[in-house]
Amino acid sequence: MRNKTSVTEFLILGFSDHIDVNLILFVVFLFVYIITVLGNILLLMVIYIDPALHTPMYFFLRNLSFLDLCYSSVILPKMRANLLSDNKTISFAQCAVQMFFFLFFGLTECFLLTSMAYDRYSAICTPLHYTAIMNKKVCLQLTGSSWICGTLVAVGHTSSVFTLPFCGSNTINHIFCDIQGVLKLVCGDTFWVETQIIMGAAFALFMPLLLILISYIYIISAILKIRSAKGRRKAFSTCSSHLTVVILCAGSALITYARPKSTYGQGEVKVFSLFYSVGIAFLNPIIYSFRNKEVKRALKKVRLNIFKEER
Repeated sequence: MRNKTSVTEFLILGFSDHIDVNLILFVVFLFVYIITVLGNILLLMVIYIDPALHTPMYFFLRNLSFLDLCYSSVILPKMRANLLSDNKTISFAQCAVQMFFFLFFGLTECFLLTSMAYDRYSAICTPLHYTAIMNKKVCLQLTGSSWICGTLVAVGHTSSVFTLPFCGSNTINHIFCDIQGVLKLVCGDTFWVETQIIMGAAFALFMPLLLILISYIYIISAILKIRSAKGRRKAFSTCSSHLTVVILCAGSALITYARPKSTYGQGEVKVFSLFYSVGIAFLNPIIYSFRNKEVKRALKKVRLNIFKEER
């Protein structure tokens, strides 16, 4: 991707110019990043080690943990470096790469959550045919489709933005190379690019949300038909973690990108973007660990095996 003007780097403003505030934020983000990395690696290891978790549901969860691990690594390392540095610039190429991977991992996660909703629909609405429907081939196809769709939309958006001419200011009033912040620096009319982005958002965000909503309408209907209260609780517990993550992802994404620009300030945009890009990856392993009995059981088993080896 070639730029048509002399802009070779961008200045990312971040949160604050105060050294004390930046130092506190650096410590907080370092803690969040360490917990995110360790939490997702631990979840990956537990799913891999325990044969009882070698099921379609945990196959998708393993992919989700890997995406969260990569997603947080796109934003947090550069953000932490900027907090302690006077030089907050990022090169034109680095900005394009950061935007691509931010979109790629985020969009792939949206599509993967849709695949996970289909898995829960198959398990609860057609339990007798679940193993036949969600076989290894189908799981690989659903996961592969999620990664391919994420790649195509990310390539389209990134190439559309960074082939436009830039002029005047090179200052991005954001915490990373977000597509909205970069588009403000483009010379000329951005109508067609913004239209493409809206269409891409409709495909990558609203379409998955619609499919997830339809899946949960059928799931809730099937759960309500279960006669025993214990059976209903057990069925709902298999969906609660996924539903929590969907609500957090969809809610933060819609607040960040779907609200009219006049309804919130740039400071709010940065906070919402931070939660969407970092907070979700931080919370996912916690949600799937504390709200999932099988994962908690597997964690206890791993812990006991470690203690036995030490003795």
